[in-house]
Amino acid sequence: MKYSQHSLAILPLALSLCLGGLAHAQTAQEIVAATDKVRNPGQPFRTTLRLTEYVGGQERDHDSLVVFSKEDPATGQFRNLVQYVEPARDAGKRVLLDGHSLWFYDPDSRVSVRISAQQRLIGQAAIGDILTVNLAADYAASVVGTETIEDATRQPRKCWHLELKASNDLATYNRVEYWVEQGSFYPIKGKFYSDSGRLLKIVYFRNFAQQLGAVRATEAIIIDAVDSSLATTATLGEYAYQEIPEAWFQRDYLPHLQVK
Repeated sequence: MKYSQHSLAILPLALSLCLGGLAHAQTAQEIVAATDKVRNPGQPFRTTLRLTEYVGGQERDHDSLVVFSKEDPATGQFRNLVQYVEPARDAGKRVLLDGHSLWFYDPDSRVSVRISAQQRLIGQAAIGDILTVNLAADYAASVVGTETIEDATRQPRKCWHLELKASNDLATYNRVEYWVEQGSFYPIKGKFYSDSGRLLKIVYFRNFAQQLGAVRATEAIIIDAVDSSLATTATLGEYAYQEIPEAWFQRDYLPHLQVK
């Protein structure tokens, strides 16, 4: 795994959209809660994720992962299990978010160690970037205003401009600017800041497609805020509902998992 002290988790990369019954959300917190409900399936699920790092438009590296997610009804937040698939040197490694802590497991050592969501996976993508989360559970939102901005394809989108601030210690990052299209609740753009207030990365969401009963963003472009020639794409696919045993989210069970 490649770590960086300054890598900051972006908004989880499977943000999803739909119109049904949510067009009346008015307050910032209602908007965030609405996007949570439509971007995350209501049942336990799995998806594949390919992270591709680009430098000056040329591919430099990639990782392939499988992500298993299940909502904890007691907290309203998701638990996640991430299984490495590629490259071969990392196959079998795992990351667990058990609701309180993040753990990295290496099958070679059969040891799990606590890690930070800000630690880097590849390129501009951090561990926290790939986790399924309900933003309304960890952030307090406010409306900055309404703006028309260009999306990833340079098409105009009329958006709510929101500011999200961490409301508890479990939040992955301190502050995010977030643009959500009015009416559709499509996530269009995000800006992610360090604790000191420095802009670290800019994210555009694109390639919306029907997945598990709703329209979801299946790709995010993560751009370094200092050097725009450095970018990473996160592409989601192969969505499927799947029953996930509770044991999968226990740290002590990581060496015994038989993931399918």
